[in-house]
Amino acid sequence: MKRMKRICAWGLAGIMTFSMAACGTKKGEDGGVAQPAVDLPCIADIKLGEEYTDLSAELKVLTNRTDLIDTTFAGYLEAFHQEYPNIQVNYEGVTDYAEGITMRLTTDDWGDVCMIPTTIDKAELPDRFITLGPVATMEKTYAFLNNFSYGGEVYGLPSLGTAQGIVYNKKVFEAAGITELPKTPDDFLTALQKIKDNTDAIPLYTNFAAGWTMSAWDAYDCGSATGDPDFHEKGLLHGANPFTKRDDMTGPYAIYYTLYEAVARGLTEEDPTTTDWEGSKGMINNGQIGCMVLGLWSVVQMQEAGSHPEDIGYMPFPITVNGKQYATAGPDYCYGINKKTSADNQLASMVFVK
Repeated sequence: MKRMKRICAWGLAGIMTFSMAACGTKKGEDGGVAQPAVDLPCIADIKLGEEYTDLSAELKVLTNRTDLIDTTFAGYLEAFHQEYPNIQVNYEGVTDYAEGITMRLTTDDWGDVCMIPTTIDKAELPDRFITLGPVATMEKTYAFLNNFSYGGEVYGLPSLGTAQGIVYNKKVFEAAGITELPKTPDDFLTALQKIKDNTDAIPLYTNFAAGWTMSAWDAYDCGSATGDPDFHEKGLLHGANPFTKRDDMTGPYAIYYTLYEAVARGLTEEDPTTTDWEGSKGMINNGQIGCMVLGLWSVVQMQEAGSHPEDIGYMPFPITVNGKQYATAGPDYCYGINKKTSADNQLASMVFVK
């Protein structure tokens, strides 16, 4: 699946949460996009608190954020129900989301709103989800739409934007004697060795058992590794020998070299098959882990997982391209609305997502 990437120098990589508004649409430019089963309104034109306040529906929302259902999401629902008391929203957390949601979507009655998994092919979007607006209109207001756009239409809206880097514990780095954040793969490996030699923390926690945490490394091959926003679609697919080792230790080779050497040198967890994703959050918060290769979205989770939020820091991946470090910015999971649910539920879902 083609991925939209925006590349920026690390110092300018500001990330913000995006609102979820869009327009109901007509047929796509190529004529291949199926029409919605009902004439849905433009989601951007819905006046919250003024329209559809008497709409009754019961929605099921599938989410990967199992940690927020009883906290942040509960607050969302409380505010939402003040204006839409007859729309009942039930969150269902899916722990192994990437695999679990793919299986759930093989049926039509999985629910009303989900975070669209990356396993969905773009050509499948019109058959599974309602359109939320034409790309030409949506891109004037919203970023990171390309991941789930097809035939000129947007089928998924980002729940938030994120950048790619490394979350780390500042106190562990300080205790290890690391005075400057690493900027090259070998500098990073040296820093990990210092953590192993001078602290009791696991230098690099891979979260191998979770699976998706390993595939996350692939997201660093364009911005972080090359500074080229088109590398993933062009250089990686059509370039000559894209995995060749470069003298300046940039490019995809440098990404996987870093991981391979960290494991080979014993700088990761002792038994990768027993890693615990939920448990790792508290471990890095209290100093049992030095760092993890995860998106910027992870910072808040790690800060809230213990009593030392001030110890959690974030840094770019340790690759330098012509004197600069880069971060790839893009969407996290995107909201999608089930095309096979009822007309009332589709409308209620649009109101809820907005």
